[in-house]
Amino acid sequence: GLVPHMTPRPNLFHYGSGNPAPWNETMRPGDNKWTMTIWGRDADTGKAKFGYQKTPHDEWDYAGVNVMILSEQTDKAGKKRKLLTHPDRNGIVYTLDRENGDLISANKLDDTVNWVKQVDLKTGLPVRDPEFGTRMDHKGKEICPSAMGYHNQGHDSYDPTKELFFMGINHICMDWEPFMLP
Repeated sequence: GLVPHMTPRPNLFHYGSGNPAPWNETMRPGDNKWTMTIWGRDADTGKAKFGYQKTPHDEWDYAGVNVMILSEQTDKAGKKRKLLTHPDRNGIVYTLDRENGDLISANKLDDTVNWVKQVDLKTGLPVRDPEFGTRMDHKGKEICPSAMGYHNQGHDSYDPTKELFFMGINHICMDWEPFMLP
């Protein structure tokens, strides 16, 4: 008999990389690739299949290494998708296609998140609010979230029958004044 052709499922593992150093952003120009990135790697070869950088040139120590929640959900077009949802310390909840890394959504945990105005879904880049930056000539006041993040190391869950996520959230803001180091 004929064996139906089956496309092999990706054998990927997912994790996050941490923040760049030093924390004083003036001392390290550029996006600081590949920090603050959600990775999808081939478990057999170790090769990166995708990497999505959430906070290029992280100024706030939002090290995005915490939980990656895997789920299967139906999108708006009615197609079943394999998803990765990551509530980040930076106050944004990211959802990616976990097989190819496409950014599906990036929403603020709530309206108090102020370092970013929004995430551009076409480019994947955060649209920063300069008032809440950490540059040398500026003391940032009431930056939300703080370096602790609105989501940190808490364990979260997804209920597939209710299609709901359950997560613990911090609401702590901070003032930030950078210093030059020798």
